[in-house]
Amino acid sequence: MKSAFDTKQVWLIVGSQHLYGPETLKQVAADSKVVADSLDSDPNVPVKVVFKALVTTPDEIEAVCREASSTPACVGVTLWMHTFSPSKMWIRGLRALTKPICHLHTQFARDLPWETIDMDYMNLHQSAHGGREFGHICARLKKERTVIVGHWENEEVRAQFARWTRVAGAWAASQELKVVRFGDNMRQVAVTDGDKVEAESVFGYSVNTHGIGDLVEVIKGISDAEVDTLCAQYAYDYELSSKLLAGGAMRSSLYDAARIELGLRTFLEEGGFGAFTDTFEDLHGMAQLPGLPTQRLMADGYGFGGEGDWKTSALVRTMKIMASGIDEGTSFMEDYTYHFNPAGSRCLGAHMLEICPSIAVAKPTCEIHPLGIGGKEDPVRLVFTGKSGPAINASVVDMGNRFRLLVNKVEAMPPEQELPKLPVASVLWDVKPNLADGAAAWIYAGGAHHTGFSYTVNAKDMEMFASMAGIEYLLIDEDTKLREFKNEIRWNDAAYGIRGL
Repeated sequence: MKSAFDTKQVWLIVGSQHLYGPETLKQVAADSKVVADSLDSDPNVPVKVVFKALVTTPDEIEAVCREASSTPACVGVTLWMHTFSPSKMWIRGLRALTKPICHLHTQFARDLPWETIDMDYMNLHQSAHGGREFGHICARLKKERTVIVGHWENEEVRAQFARWTRVAGAWAASQELKVVRFGDNMRQVAVTDGDKVEAESVFGYSVNTHGIGDLVEVIKGISDAEVDTLCAQYAYDYELSSKLLAGGAMRSSLYDAARIELGLRTFLEEGGFGAFTDTFEDLHGMAQLPGLPTQRLMADGYGFGGEGDWKTSALVRTMKIMASGIDEGTSFMEDYTYHFNPAGSRCLGAHMLEICPSIAVAKPTCEIHPLGIGGKEDPVRLVFTGKSGPAINASVVDMGNRFRLLVNKVEAMPPEQELPKLPVASVLWDVKPNLADGAAAWIYAGGAHHTGFSYTVNAKDMEMFASMAGIEYLLIDEDTKLREFKNEIRWNDAAYGIRGL
């Protein structure tokens, strides 16, 4: 997946006032340009950082905030109070601002000049209380924002800033995302459904359905030459099982999978869709459930949700955007089965077919096996084991009066033994804080059985995304205590009830 941030910008807007005279303002502007250029040159920051304005009046603030809100290339604004900036000046601007906010609470000089510090220095370096004044008005106006504290040259501060720009870019992409559903949700399943109108209002993405016949017509139009070329690519990218090799007993099934992939890809590209769903209960006119095609499309950055799960499809696409250019593995996932061993209880994540090969520890094999459901021919799929390392599972669920984003930290690890008869991709993980409490917390919170799984996107990223969306966020990690977590759910229920959301 190529970088999603090449044309995106974050604007640095710096607050001050005329109280300190023109020389001080001239120095503030010069310092601000240095900070912006330095952040822009950081290789970990994926967007262009632009020093946009030094603002000293309510009119200037409102004008630049309106400009940011109406500029598609601007995915967020970084606000820095270099000196004291009386925050009543910011009210109109903040009310007009619709882009994500990073409050960078820093100052230009890192260390106090103990022997030479004077009032000129003090007038110039006022972030300590200028930032608090600005923080007050943001809190008063209930403006969601991310606050980063520390010197702008500090590696940790830069890392936090870089991750915020990624989340802001993903939020911007969410406003333009189109999700296509091929058929409806799996029958009688609750958690994969939800309010699509409210989702578009909250997250920005649109979700609409095309009948499976619309897709089938495109699949039928794919030429044999295109299929042959893609099958050759399969042989290059993966280890094909003997049945799928040229002359193999089920080679025709590989042709069917290739034709489906080409049809799906064409449909998504022509419709401008970034994410999709399907269901094994609605495959009329298709030879097999798209296993291999879905896996490859996810590897290219598309979002996917099984059984019509459009919320997870959109979430996976959003997480793919956050990880763009640095992705160590992000996929649609499902908690499938448990290992309740007293020596270490763990969860095995998998799905019928559709796990992204970006999480594979080694080159996947391309195999064909019976599925047992769906009533179609045996589907082709990639089989592999997931990598080891820290990761997260994330789930967006519709709670009726609000959306909830639930995140669980996990530690992926190699399986204790080989899995010679498991014909799907899988990954084994330790649940934080432990399987008993982690699974119980997930269940108390009403989390879905489908998730977005990632080694690259972390819990802080998802917390920032929830803040930008203005939705509830719950984290299950190594510090989670079940009694406290249940109380957090109760408090949130009360708070959202009081707000009438």
